[in-house]
Amino acid sequence: MDRCGRSNKHSPIRSDQEWLPSAILSERSEQSDRAPRTLWLVADQTSASIDIAAKPDEVMAVIADFEHYPDWVDSMKSAEVLTWLAGKAKTVRMVLDHTLVKDNYVLAYEWKPQAVSWELIEGTLRKTMDGSYLLKANETKTAVTYTLTVDINMPMIGMFKRKAEKTIIDSALKGLRKRVEG
Repeated sequence: MDRCGRSNKHSPIRSDQEWLPSAILSERSEQSDRAPRTLWLVADQTSASIDIAAKPDEVMAVIADFEHYPDWVDSMKSAEVLTWLAGKAKTVRMVLDHTLVKDNYVLAYEWKPQAVSWELIEGTLRKTMDGSYLLKANETKTAVTYTLTVDINMPMIGMFKRKAEKTIIDSALKGLRKRVEG
């Protein structure tokens, strides 16, 4: 981690282990004549981790409970599942009502047993909002890693963008832990 909280690792992630939405993987493979052998973490991502005193499936149940996001996600006015696939939310509309920014956006989700990822498919203020939660059991706790990339439809200095991402991540992880642990 650098001093801004960004991951400075550039380790390859094999595409068969990748948790990015399939639409992103398809787009990347179409941009090349050959199938990608590895995908690299991009420097623009911000990530952080937290330990939660619960099993991974208990943590994932809270992450998947979009109806209750306004109860624990700061400034979230509403979250509505628009479409379902195999019992999991596929697309979700979220309304953010913060004193500095208001936004209405739709995210597309892809679920794995120990991970969930999303990508922005519609938004008024955001151009990009791609992220993931990766869960890893370790004894009586679950390590949760939240990775996020946000880009908005107005100019913003990179360091302020990273700071905003870090604030979103820290708030979400603390809210998630409080919601899961009670």
